[in-house]
Parts: sequence; C-alpha cells; structure tokens
Amino acid sequence: MSFKHFGKAALLVAVMASCGKNRVEVTQNGLKYQIHEQQDEKSRKGKVGDVLTLHLTLMNSKDSVLRDTHKEGAPFQMLLQVPPFKGSFEEGLTMLGKGDSATFYVSADSLFTRNMQPMPPGVTKGSDIGIAVKILNVQSEEEYKKAQAADFDKQKSTDAKVISDYLAKNNLTGKAQKTANGVYVITTQPGTGAIPTAGDDISVNYTGKLMNGKVFDSNLTNPQAGGKPFQLKVGVGMVIPGWEEGIMKMHKGEKATLIIPSGLAYGPRGNPTIPANSVLIFDIDLLDVQKGKPGQMMPPQMPQQQQPGR
Repeated sequence: MSFKHFGKAALLVAVMASCGKNRVEVTQNGLKYQIHEQQDEKSRKGKVGDVLTLHLTLMNSKDSVLRDTHKEGAPFQMLLQVPPFKGSFEEGLTMLGKGDSATFYVSADSLFTRNMQPMPPGVTKGSDIGIAVKILNVQSEEEYKKAQAADFDKQKSTDAKVISDYLAKNNLTGKAQKTANGVYVITTQPGTGAIPTAGDDISVNYTGKLMNGKVFDSNLTNPQAGGKPFQLKVGVGMVIPGWEEGIMKMHKGEKATLIIPSGLAYGPRGNPTIPANSVLIFDIDLLDVQKGKPGQMMPPQMPQQQQPGR
C-alpha cells in the first residue's frame, strides 16, 4: 500500500508515552523519531514486502488527534513498501518489531503535497505530522495469507452456529433458503417478477440490523437517502457480497430477510457502526428490476452514504 493510500485509508496509533519524555533522534534521511518501547533490538523488524498489523494515532503539530485506530475498533494492516520520499513513515517502520512503539514526525508538505492531497483540517503547511505507532505483528505476505485463511475458516464456523441458533430460536429453520456461500434468504412476501442478474439495475427499500435487533442503516430513515428507494447496479461490487448474493435470489415485488455471515459482510474490520465479525440481517423489499444492456457493467456514480455494505 502506498503512503498516499495509507493516508486515505487509515492513519495512526496510540501514543505510548509522552513525547517530551523521549529524546528526538533523526535518521540520515531526515526522519525525526522517538522510540518509546523496544522489546528486543535483535527481534525481527519490518522489511519491504512484510504485512504489518499496528495501531496508529495521527496528530497535528499542536498534538491534536486527527485519527486514532484504537477508537475505530480494529488495528490497521499495511503492506510495507519502499519509502516514497526521504524521511517518510515507511522508513521508520523498518526500525520496529512486534511489541515495539514509537512516534515519527513526518513533513506534512511531503506527506500530502507530494501525493497531490489537500491538507486536512488542523494541518498547516510547513508543519510536521506526528505518527504514534504500536506494532502488533510483523508477518511475511505468505504468513499473513495463511493466518487470514485460518481465521476465516474459524469465523465461518462461528457464524454458521450463530445463524443456526438464530433460525432455531425464531422458528425459521424450515423457511430459510441457503445460498451457495452461506447467505440465508427468508421470504416474507412472495414476488412474481424478474430475478435480477449481474448488470441489472434494481430499486429496493432496505433496513440493516445487527443480530441483537439494533438498526445500523435504512434508506427509509437515513436523512441522506431522504426516504427514497435505493438504486444500484447489482453484481458489480457496489455493496457487500452477501447483499448482492441474497438479492439475486429474489423476485421483483418480493420482500425477504437476508442473514449474511460476517465473511460476506464487513469481516474482522467492521466499521464505525458495525462491530468486527458481525452477522448482519437485512430486510429487503425488491421494488423494481431493469435488465442491464449488454456491455454496460460499470456501476453508476452514487453518493457514498447511499451504498449499504460499502
């Protein structure tokens, strides 16, 4: 992941100690840093091509926190790449191993201007960005993929039991249709119209809930949606995979409840309103299906807040 994308996606971690208690040092490339904690100087350090799991806190020159992954509910993961400029954050990460913590001070001009990004609110030209880091794990790409696969299989079994228990508790076991990838579709009002396929334009009303019944999104109540039906091109990745898979089992005019395992929803990262590894429930009313024209598979541009599952 480039620093440009890193800056957009997730920047930065919990400050492990007061910055004034640690001597600021400078690398040959001009990166200013403070080491707060180092488990073992001989331990495995991050290198280009490794996947790092870490918590990050981004601070401006006045120590105001701009972003903190601790508050986002999940650590940040990145593929460590060649430093894009002298004194970059990536250079500092190669000094750290699992359990280590530090704060790096990166030129805001280099970080944002060189990547053609506007200065975020609270950051002034010529100032430094403070990046406090706590390394949770250092893995090769192969190790990371193996661990992810093992975690996915374990969570898949957990989700299957959660869904099975829910269906039994609510007397829905015999009413639920299971898709190939494990999405359950429970028809509450039959429809007789067309079944959408990839590339079709659809219109729906939806309400998304956690397993405890808490509503986290609905086009019917979302102010940005204005109560209007949600429209999208299905089968092109505009929403979470489980949403599309379930809808492509419904007929126009049908109402159904979709129960989506976490691996086909937000997975281990979750989002600000959805905890990590959450099985989700969506009540869907498929209002309309318009067959897509051959060759037209690109999704239309839509406001981000009207894209459930993104």
